[in-house]
Amino acid sequence: MITTPICEMLGIKYPIFQGGMAHISDAKLAAAVSNGGGLGIISAASGNVAEIEKQIDMTKKLTDNPFGVNIMLMGNNIDEIAELVAQKRVDVVTTGAGNPDKYIEMWKSAGIKVIPVIPSTALAKMVARTGADAVIAEGGESGGHVGDMTTMALVPQVCDAVDIPVIAAGGIADGRGVAAAFALGAQAVQIGTRFLVAEECSIHENYKKKLLKANDTSTIVTGRRLGHPVRSLKSPFSRNYAKAEYTQISDEELEQMAIGSLRAAVVDGDDKNGSFLAGQISGLVNKEQKASEIIEEIFAEAEVILNGGTKWLK
Repeated sequence: MITTPICEMLGIKYPIFQGGMAHISDAKLAAAVSNGGGLGIISAASGNVAEIEKQIDMTKKLTDNPFGVNIMLMGNNIDEIAELVAQKRVDVVTTGAGNPDKYIEMWKSAGIKVIPVIPSTALAKMVARTGADAVIAEGGESGGHVGDMTTMALVPQVCDAVDIPVIAAGGIADGRGVAAAFALGAQAVQIGTRFLVAEECSIHENYKKKLLKANDTSTIVTGRRLGHPVRSLKSPFSRNYAKAEYTQISDEELEQMAIGSLRAAVVDGDDKNGSFLAGQISGLVNKEQKASEIIEEIFAEAEVILNGGTKWLK
């Protein structure tokens, strides 16, 4: 079985994180991943402190295993959410959209492992200096908010830049991706898109159907004009938004176009107005399974690949 120092650090069986996907990663999904031996993660993107506390408490009832909370640092009520996770003493906090140095001391004092998502070596070095326990190097192949660098280019450079463990994210959906991530120097992977079709994922059935029908060219990146690009499945909404970015429409109007689009996808399954976030790896996602089966299958594949990794060498 594949284990790495990340497993020992966090008390998990498999070196895999479930991505903290906004309005998707809830207690049911996070607990299923944790029960399956990975690190389940709740998203705090809603900014609703009472709801986040409810999700944390629910996850604790559904699993005895470690789990985390993802906090987008440019979201709402960040100070209150940061204090909440410290009070609740969650096992792990992952962060995105900024530097969490303001909160690291408080979290670590509460016994929390702090693992920021980073898009560059510069930010990786910065968070390592301020006490991060590990970093998640996420390439632009991922779904949701994306950076410019690819996973293949980013991960090895981050591994060389910091002395803390690196988790690879972006474009990973099977054992081949896991094996590649380890070859690049990562100690674990973070996966989001494949968990969208986990039986325990509560997104609308239309969302799952769109993902299961996707191929290698089914995603599009929008939002570059506003400085926060997002990758999603091609849809009437995403195509219209992409066209609008090249018109005289104001930035304010462009922002308004996206309001409620993720909820329209996740809750309503609205094919016309929904933003169906997903990564470039969508074409490899072809069946719905329990979260535990996804994890077991991925690592069984990775083990075969890694054990036979020298077959091409002479």
